Amino acid sequence: MPNKLCPELKLATTSNLHFDTTALKGQAFVLYFYPKDSTPGCTTEGGDFRDHHAEFLAAQCTIFGISRDSLKSHENFKAKQEYPFELVSDPEETACLAFDVMKQKKMYGKDVRGIERSTFVINKEGEIAKEWRGVKVPGHVAEVLEFVKTL
Repeated sequence: MPNKLCPELKLATTSNLHFDTTALKGQAFVLYFYPKDSTPGCTTEGGDFRDHHAEFLAAQCTIFGISRDSLKSHENFKAKQEYPFELVSDPEETACLAFDVMKQKKMYGKDVRGIERSTFVINKEGEIAKEWRGVKVPGHVAEVLEFVKTL
């Protein structure tokens, strides 16, 4: 079965840069969707990507974290956690909808609409080579890294 093409997206990131899937063609990257800056699970997940960042670079793969938070929130989160990769701001849910990660969830007994923690690996051809949905943080980054090494 052929891989699905990564949607064309242009969004702002930290460091006054842009996440542009068209411009990224020719290089592999990880796009991990997380619910909210500075929350325990998201901080742990980002820390795992940070701690394995050199290994992803050695495998010629860039990392991007993405949520609906503002660039200001992302800049603070990135600086505090010392993330060596960029965070993409998606307040309009453009990427969230393109990757179908918006879900109804229960939080403290209430129904809320939010991001389902998900990770996508995009290969050099611009195709979604692998996806993980409903991610549980422990061990996830190591699993993604193992897959990236096979590209």
